[in-house]
Amino acid sequence: MELNFGNSAVLLLLIASVVAMVTRRLRLPYSVGLVAAGMGLALLPFSPKMSLTRELLFTGLLPPLIFEAAFHLRWKELRRDLPVILVLATVGVLVSAGITMVGMHFLARWQWVSALVFGVLIAATDPVSVIAAFREASVLGRLRLLVEAESLFNDGTAAVAFGIVVVLASGEHLGALDITRTVLVTAGGGILCGALVGNLVLFLIGRTQDPLVETTCTTIAAYGSFLLADSLHASGVLATLTAGLVLGNLGTLGPISERGREIVQAFWEYAAFVANSIVFLLIGMHEASRNFAVALLPAIVAVLLVTVGRAAAVYPICQIFSRSRFRVSATHQHVLFWGGLRGALALALVLGLPDEVPQRAEIISVSFAVVAFSIFVQGLTITPLLRALGEIPARDRKS
Repeated sequence: MELNFGNSAVLLLLIASVVAMVTRRLRLPYSVGLVAAGMGLALLPFSPKMSLTRELLFTGLLPPLIFEAAFHLRWKELRRDLPVILVLATVGVLVSAGITMVGMHFLARWQWVSALVFGVLIAATDPVSVIAAFREASVLGRLRLLVEAESLFNDGTAAVAFGIVVVLASGEHLGALDITRTVLVTAGGGILCGALVGNLVLFLIGRTQDPLVETTCTTIAAYGSFLLADSLHASGVLATLTAGLVLGNLGTLGPISERGREIVQAFWEYAAFVANSIVFLLIGMHEASRNFAVALLPAIVAVLLVTVGRAAAVYPICQIFSRSRFRVSATHQHVLFWGGLRGALALALVLGLPDEVPQRAEIISVSFAVVAFSIFVQGLTITPLLRALGEIPARDRKS
């Protein structure tokens, strides 16, 4: 029996609702339950026809997830830790990517260009996976800010770097001037698009007191900023992140009405739940269709390298700030390291690889293997780690 898109969406939401109730009772991570359910669903004869594609992830599911997370970030708190966050999100990503690249070349015997592409796309931690895990664990305060903000900002670094290495992998030559121009257009253009759309939407919201119109305008900001930046070959992720920060911080100063804020927050909480549910179910369905045996050794090597690369990015960088007011405690560093989950972002990037990239099929298989490890191993152990480090509120530890 084949299901059309509408029926598939309804079935996925029904499964997501059941999984949410079951995982809450069993005190398991919701994302892990969804991926497991997706893998089981893929084996059934009435499995939904909805497939995991770059277009669905980038233009359908990532914008609401990024916007909702950015909307709740407060600039006053973000500004206090911005130097640490930016260094982790830029230098940290490049360090992690470099270690993974070198290791995949010498240990897995991959070509340099293939190792470079994989290193860059897998280096950034995924905001979808990270935010879902921390909200389920009720993590609050500075730790949550550091982890969520870094995972959001390092997507911009990954997007810029990935665009450059894909061009190089396709055989084109890029000089230093070309690379600089690409960075400015992708990152700067994304931020400008987000600021432009965010302020335009704030102007419109200031002309109404209708909560439904205000909610609609925030939806326009989330998707409009992403699509505008993408059409200009800039970073849609940074555009939506910027729009979310603008509306979340300036909107609360008056343009969004008090009643409107309540409805907007409830709407985006629901939108994030739906997008999260579909993302992880589709990841599970796609994981079930992969044959990891053909790339078992490279996958094991990749998991080890990605883990080592994350450690090399977190601990030395945090040490740089150890004698300043930006000091990150040892327990926070451990969580930053192990909480660096991979998920939808890496898969969206790898699914968009051009056919001419060497070892493309192997890169895709290994990327899915790393994401599977991240979700099942790190996802299942992050809450016990938080509990052991005393980072979960007391009321949650007792329940």
